[in-house]
Amino acid sequence: MTQTEEFTEPAVRSRPHRWPPGDGVGVFHDVRQKVGETGHPEAGSLEARLAERYLAALAAGEAGGHPPECWRPLFQYRHHPGVRPVQFALAGLHAHVAHDLALAVVDVCRTRDCEPAALEGEFERVGDLLASLEERIHDELMPGPDLLRIADPLTHLVSSWSLERARGAAWSAARVLRQLRGLPSPAEELRQQTDAGAGLVVRFLLTPCR
Repeated sequence: MTQTEEFTEPAVRSRPHRWPPGDGVGVFHDVRQKVGETGHPEAGSLEARLAERYLAALAAGEAGGHPPECWRPLFQYRHHPGVRPVQFALAGLHAHVAHDLALAVVDVCRTRDCEPAALEGEFERVGDLLASLEERIHDELMPGPDLLRIADPLTHLVSSWSLERARGAAWSAARVLRQLRGLPSPAEELRQQTDAGAGLVVRFLLTPCR
């Protein structure tokens, strides 16, 4: 079984966790939970599958296992003093969108035996949730202009990332993966490349800025 396949049928439930001060994984998790607490997704929905994939990666990383490649930098740099909270949060958000969302769409399509086009409404609703998450990250974690020096690298990093582009890439990846469902070898190669590509962006977002 490949590392990607380990997360094909996630079934992990959230549980209370106390994070050490400054823990980068905890930064993203706490913001993610605040947004997720606004509703209880229906079992089997795209939102529920998305949450399950994240929680599976979180459980693997916390246990010292092998989460998807895109999540590993967050665990590796979670205590780095040069990485700011907003970077951890955006890095987690990118892994959640670029990797988890794409595979969550494939999960639901397989369960319902449908094509991604049938999930467009759910995809848009999840997109609204993710937009709320991004807004909360900026509101709560982005330093004010009085705290940022001119040409601060953090400004460059944050402005270089786009939720819309990440969502669009996730949707495209999901559509192609669904088309490759009868071709396991190319499908697995694409899953691995999606994971690796997301991981590169996560590492970029975690570039130390102080």
